[in-house]
Amino acid sequence: MMNNTTTIYGIFDDEEILLSSVKEIRSNDINIKEVYSPFPIHGLDPVLGLKETRLGIASFIYGCIGLLFAALLINYIMIWNWPMNIGGKPNWTFYHNVPSFVPVLFECTVMFAAHLMSITYLLKCGLYPGAESDSPDERTTDDKFLIELEVSGDTKKIKDLLSKTGASEINQKDS
Repeated sequence: MMNNTTTIYGIFDDEEILLSSVKEIRSNDINIKEVYSPFPIHGLDPVLGLKETRLGIASFIYGCIGLLFAALLINYIMIWNWPMNIGGKPNWTFYHNVPSFVPVLFECTVMFAAHLMSITYLLKCGLYPGAESDSPDERTTDDKFLIELEVSGDTKKIKDLLSKTGASEINQKDS
């Protein structure tokens, strides 16, 4: 048995109209598959019912890895491998030298958090080199906003709702 679903695309010219349209569509218990936008729209995530991202937790973990890496590297280089007496500071223990190591510890923490968080984000979103775009309309990377709805059955009600809420263009793809 084949499931006949139709994909409807509502294209909008303004993000505020799109946001109010999403609210209206969700209040009618219609499931929105995806929203495409050329830039982030403030307040869209809670309206769509999306969970909060865990990227901040990942960033904290990556920062901790950077701090640990820097501490181990400094301890190996400045204490064990090549101890140097710089400015009269003791060179035989790590904890005596921590104030002079703080800039390096801080910079490695920030570098690891920023770079690994960026790589994680790009991989999670499928934005790595050579990735195929899944955007149904290339204008969403420039100046248009798009709501993608999957409907099985009558599409007239949904098309009327999209027209009423301000869609400048409505397209349909049968699957």
